[in-house]
Amino acid sequence: MIEKKRIVIDMDDVMADTSQSILDLYNSSYGTNYQKEKLLGTTIWDEQIRDKYIKVRHGLYEPGFFRNVPVMPGAIDVVTELYEKHDVFIVSAATEFPNSLKEKVEWLAQYFPFIHWQKMVFCGDKSIVKGDVMIDDHEKNLFSFKGQKLLFDAIHNQALTGYERVKNWEEIAEILL
Repeated sequence: MIEKKRIVIDMDDVMADTSQSILDLYNSSYGTNYQKEKLLGTTIWDEQIRDKYIKVRHGLYEPGFFRNVPVMPGAIDVVTELYEKHDVFIVSAATEFPNSLKEKVEWLAQYFPFIHWQKMVFCGDKSIVKGDVMIDDHEKNLFSFKGQKLLFDAIHNQALTGYERVKNWEEIAEILL
């Protein structure tokens, strides 16, 4: 029998393919055609895109941005199974983008309708979160976490080391199910 764990799961770039939506915004603003799959495993984000991205970042504050982010492949099936077997909380640092609060609740209701509202945590600083496992794409969230830290592979964290990196939801299933 699998021991029931408290698992803390981030939304952006873990459950939701926010990097793809950001790239779409970037590509439409600059007439480029960057593809997420070609950026993974490279430092192109840090070397060529990051500085210009800051100029179009205002799009993340626009109504509808977070509501229309695609779901990460495999996320629905694996999160469903994790939710059935463990104590799962969805934790997002959503307060940085005020429109995202309502949109993320609506997004979760559409794609993950089984997640109870009491299992959704929207905060600004995840250092207050406790659990056995955290799945996140940012070191700032994993750094102070006391449990097992799974770094979800993303275009902005390719140079980051020192964490157990997972490249997709299938790898998470292998580790936690």
